[in-house]
Amino acid sequence: MRISQELIDPSGHWQLHGAPVEDAGLVLFFGGRALLDDPAIFRQIRQRHPAAILMGCSTAGEICGTQVTDDTVVATAVHFEHTRLQLARTAVSDAGDSRNAGRRLAESLDADGLAHVFVLSDGLHVNGTELVAGLRAGLPAGVVSTGGLSADGARFGRTLVSADGPPTEGCIAALGMYGERLRVGFGSLGGWDPFGPERLITRSSGNVLYELDGESALALYKRYLGEHAAGLPAAGLLFPLTLRSAEHDQPVVRTILGVNETEQSLTFAGDMPEGAYARLMKANFERLIDGAIGAAKISQSLSGAPPQLAILISCVGRKLVLKQRIEEEVEGVRDVLGKDAVLAGFYSYGEISPHTPSAKCELHNQTMTITTLSEV
Repeated sequence: MRISQELIDPSGHWQLHGAPVEDAGLVLFFGGRALLDDPAIFRQIRQRHPAAILMGCSTAGEICGTQVTDDTVVATAVHFEHTRLQLARTAVSDAGDSRNAGRRLAESLDADGLAHVFVLSDGLHVNGTELVAGLRAGLPAGVVSTGGLSADGARFGRTLVSADGPPTEGCIAALGMYGERLRVGFGSLGGWDPFGPERLITRSSGNVLYELDGESALALYKRYLGEHAAGLPAAGLLFPLTLRSAEHDQPVVRTILGVNETEQSLTFAGDMPEGAYARLMKANFERLIDGAIGAAKISQSLSGAPPQLAILISCVGRKLVLKQRIEEEVEGVRDVLGKDAVLAGFYSYGEISPHTPSAKCELHNQTMTITTLSEV
């Protein structure tokens, strides 16, 4: 596997990191929405890599090595020696089609020899929980998917995904990877502290939450946030909810994507099922960084080979909390994976991965999720 990276700054200047890979079979590119809205950016990437599969999305920050940037584009070109690739794409117009979209993607990939699936999804028009459920239902037994939801900074305006074409809204891309010599690792951890009591979800519909303990969810949430409530929905990234759907289920974290004052409801990146228990969370700086390090350790232990490429997908909420310390979580990953691993990735509206190697794949929020790739 040979890898190089190029960073495109807001002025359009290209910076090359590493020796160029002119015969790349895959280019993953992550960038600020304003830049990806410019058709010239995609044309330039295509001109540089005419034979490669191009796959990318808009972000809330880009990762290039241990550098975290905003409003740039990071393009990572990869030449695989022993791995075959297949790209699938589908479109969604509303969140209600999310499960079917996941199944369509999974079933459009050749099942023979499929080793792993990497997914990039629209971040605002998709119910991530349902998307992942559709992927699980359609993929062969034992095949895991990882990836994330595209972002638009803290603006929540429009998100874009590219599946070998100009980035568009409402797009989901899935990359199938094939070959016995491919080694894949993955890990996902958070680092947030719960506070306040658990509350029963008494009224919801899909990923829209209306009531907790019979009370307006939005009113209760605003009461907890205090002065931060004026900044919703972006302020909600600082105070996610942990969701427990059964007595012994592994909890997942959910982030707010939107607020409806008329309905007094909150829209989340994934399902908020009635009968589940929700609890507010707040940031713990050291535990957030420790979570990123822990995710790297899990992914490294699972892959069975030194990682050559690590795709880091972290949540925009972590970035807003860590602020000037944001590169510490990426540096922590570097310390675990070693200096030879190329680090790429982005800050997202949701992360897709099993929580642990033995768990089923799920949508997460507010985690650092890492996918490592290597060939042996």
